[in-house]
Amino acid sequence: MTFDPTRIADPTFVSENRMAAHSDHRWFADQGELASGTSSFEQSLNGTWKFHHARNRALAVPGFEAVDFDTSDWDDIRVPGHIQLAGHDRPQYANVQHPWDGYEDIVPGEVPQHYNPVGSYVTHFALDHPLGAGERLSVSFNGAESSVAVWVNGHYVGYGTDAFTPSEFDITDHLVEGRNKLAAQVVKHSGAAWIEDQDFYRFSGLFRDVVLHRRPSVHLEDLKVTTEVSADLGSAVVRLSVALQGEGRVRAVLRGVGALHDDADGLAVTVDSPRLWSAEDPHLHDLVIEVLDEAGSVTEVVRQGVGIRRFGVEDGLLRINGKRIVFNGVNRHEFGLQGRVMTREQTEADVKLMKAANINAVRTSHYPNNTFLYELCDAYGLYVIDEMNLEAHGMWDWVTRGRIPLEEAVPGNLPEWRDALLDRATSMLERDKNHPSIVMWSCGNESFGGTNLRDVADHFRSLDDRPVHYEGVHWDPRHPETTDVVSQMYTSAADVEEFLLTNRDKPFILCEYAHAMGNSFGAVDKYVDLAHREPLYQGGFIWDFADQAIALTDRHGREFFGYGGDCGESPHDGDFSANGILFADHTPKPLLAEVHKLYQGLAIEISADSVRVTNRMLFTDTAAHDCVVTLLREGRVIARETLTVSVAPGETGSFPLPVELPDVDGEYAFDVSFRLPRATAWAPAGHEVAWEQAVVTVSGVQRPPVRSQERAPEVIDGVHNIGVRGEHFTALFSKLYGGLVSYRFGMTGDGGRELLHGIPKPNFWHAPTSNERGWNMPFRDGQWLLASRYAEASEAGPVLERRDDGVEVRYTYELPSNPAGECDVAYLVHGDGRIEVTLTARPGAGLPDMPEFGLLLTTTPELRHLTWYGEGPHECYVDRRAGARLGVHSADVTEMLTPYVRPQESGSRTGVRWAELTDGQGAGLRFETSEEMEFSALPWTPFEIENALHPVDLPPIQRTVVRPALLRRGVGGDNSWGAETHPEYLLPQGEELVFTFAFRGIR
Repeated sequence: MTFDPTRIADPTFVSENRMAAHSDHRWFADQGELASGTSSFEQSLNGTWKFHHARNRALAVPGFEAVDFDTSDWDDIRVPGHIQLAGHDRPQYANVQHPWDGYEDIVPGEVPQHYNPVGSYVTHFALDHPLGAGERLSVSFNGAESSVAVWVNGHYVGYGTDAFTPSEFDITDHLVEGRNKLAAQVVKHSGAAWIEDQDFYRFSGLFRDVVLHRRPSVHLEDLKVTTEVSADLGSAVVRLSVALQGEGRVRAVLRGVGALHDDADGLAVTVDSPRLWSAEDPHLHDLVIEVLDEAGSVTEVVRQGVGIRRFGVEDGLLRINGKRIVFNGVNRHEFGLQGRVMTREQTEADVKLMKAANINAVRTSHYPNNTFLYELCDAYGLYVIDEMNLEAHGMWDWVTRGRIPLEEAVPGNLPEWRDALLDRATSMLERDKNHPSIVMWSCGNESFGGTNLRDVADHFRSLDDRPVHYEGVHWDPRHPETTDVVSQMYTSAADVEEFLLTNRDKPFILCEYAHAMGNSFGAVDKYVDLAHREPLYQGGFIWDFADQAIALTDRHGREFFGYGGDCGESPHDGDFSANGILFADHTPKPLLAEVHKLYQGLAIEISADSVRVTNRMLFTDTAAHDCVVTLLREGRVIARETLTVSVAPGETGSFPLPVELPDVDGEYAFDVSFRLPRATAWAPAGHEVAWEQAVVTVSGVQRPPVRSQERAPEVIDGVHNIGVRGEHFTALFSKLYGGLVSYRFGMTGDGGRELLHGIPKPNFWHAPTSNERGWNMPFRDGQWLLASRYAEASEAGPVLERRDDGVEVRYTYELPSNPAGECDVAYLVHGDGRIEVTLTARPGAGLPDMPEFGLLLTTTPELRHLTWYGEGPHECYVDRRAGARLGVHSADVTEMLTPYVRPQESGSRTGVRWAELTDGQGAGLRFETSEEMEFSALPWTPFEIENALHPVDLPPIQRTVVRPALLRRGVGGDNSWGAETHPEYLLPQGEELVFTFAFRGIR
């Protein structure tokens, strides 16, 4: 048998001589090996291989697989790894568009000829010990993108597609004593590339483990464990079926329960009063299986974790162990700093982070993950939608843009694609079927519809009883039976609710929602609220877990995370890959705090004397957590007590607060926090699982009047300037340049320290967020950029007014918008150096709402220490503030611009009462307001931020830029390509707006 490379474009050429898919269990020689976790039946081939890269097949080296072919002068490459991250070829990020679009005019059934990289790999191995009688040896390529052909000692042994499930080949008959040569050739774009158009970086190569597997003469090739839980949950039957190679039998024990016995369907055991598996209590029973040959000798031992649970559509709802489930989920591309090469340790860190953030479900978008993800989800407790390797989004566009008729859609109804889809479905299900964490099988993503997908769904059902998921039915409803749930993407919460008024035949989920691109994730609380008042809406999966971005170094040696186009690739889709709740290095973004808060399992309402707790968990009493109640006065803790709270799952209870408000004027915050009483596998003791805060103001307590000792400031009305000065300050207002040009505070020999670096100006602009770019905000709102940068003070000059409480200097700025608008900036200067600023904007009729409304003031870069009393400590916005606490927080200004891969509006704080910017000695500026404001202090102006394509492109720090504001537009979050911020989080359009705050020097 020889390999025919011309067949790689043939969609029916799915595999050749590849072994049948089987369960992902491991087998060990004896109980000792089982206990150690190290199997003598496995031999890793990971490491350094010899490698040749060719731009296309015509340039690949022929005959490299021959035993006598010398590869000593070839490059070295690490396996697992991506060819593109090893210095060969270039990474390419594309969303919907095919990577070759515009370069090669090809149709499905063809592959690119000019640019279709081929990687030829060679390694040598010797067996750890010779094969015994009847033993067989296989090699498994657990991830080869997108197809792999394999040779051993010059003999062709097989070919496999489907990059995300194993391609395993029996190589026993081609082995020689001693040193053996293993050769593999990976093509980036096989014919399967037409159905592998996921929204991700287009890599290729051997990116998962390559492993030799030794099979003894009697071998457990496949096992299937099922659990049947009684209607009353009082008992369960654990059933095992096996497929053996060789003549023998198995015996099995469910530890803590007993031995399995023969029944009509295999082996079974009944478990009375079973401890049921769920995300809240992911209890796994150990099933130990011994394989015996005809003589009764043990040939291998297998341990399989068994989660006893019942999941399915019951009474029209998705239920786990009889309880309605809400998916607090996230989509997860398998992606980190090494691309899709992820270690078990990295994946375990991801799972721990999900658990700590109150995430209870993950969708493997859009391909099966490495098998250890499912093992970890079993052990830690996450519900999984396991998705097969399918996305034909580009072909979907061929239909919607009129390139081809619906009848020619891929995979659609085309018979030549059916086997490929069924093969991928089988490979995923057979590998993953024993994981209790998997609650649904997904037919793939964004591939429209048709009979092929319908047949995939039927195939899943023929093999397993878990529900089937497919979102594409929403767009192509010809075969609604393809999915057991209604699944949509990025539908607004209001539209979901409206849909469910008349469509109530299936449970509803959002398999993707809250597109977390850049600074976003606004108004997600609306979805969470809906899930707890509309039974048919059973939650959703955030898009997505971590930014897909690549560590790069610029021409100056500075490291940064690159996105589409940064590797010189075209076509590409820019920073659309950077939409995670984590950064590319898997550190949290500020919005993760919002995820944690919205996904928490307790709804908490606080009044002045009690707390009301609704337990949204399904199986856990609130008594499992410590409850700590803290009372703060303007950010300072004045009392803290524990509270015993016991509320059963699904119930509500009220409890008196153990702390009381004092009879002293001030603003108080009750903080109720539920915490882990002891460490778990995923978080330390004291980790907060849920919290709420309520703010109460005490006023009206009679106090003796306080007489002001403040002296009126002195005014010098000069020819070109108006000077206002007091004992510790001077302020200079220019008649020539239209604004406050100097503010000195802290009288010294030179008249005080200058705290301004330029004239403060009214500001209506911020650097567009990724979401705003998605709906073309710069085009629509560009006049507010002009108004912020180029407003001019009226030629009439400032108006000076002496008042009892100070001196007011007022400027009127003409705004260069069409139609023109105006903004007054009035400075009321008090004798102690406090300056009250009032901005009054009168926008031109018909202009869109402002991105923000406030003042832009620059000061010395030494004022980098920010302390504020407001919401935080992390970045927050008006539509993303549920996860922020009122308190006194501090930060370094140089670190307050959140490092999104493309700089944009970020770093602001909501609900700020006062803020202080100081140097190392505590001197600087204090900002305050009688109510609340939004506050931003960054090293750069919005205009500098907007101009930078990456954080390293920002200019050197020369100033601190302060932007107190009445409001900044909410960040939005329904999607990133057209969904604008919800109306209630916008500045009023076409109305006069007034904003007042004050600043003064401090020393």
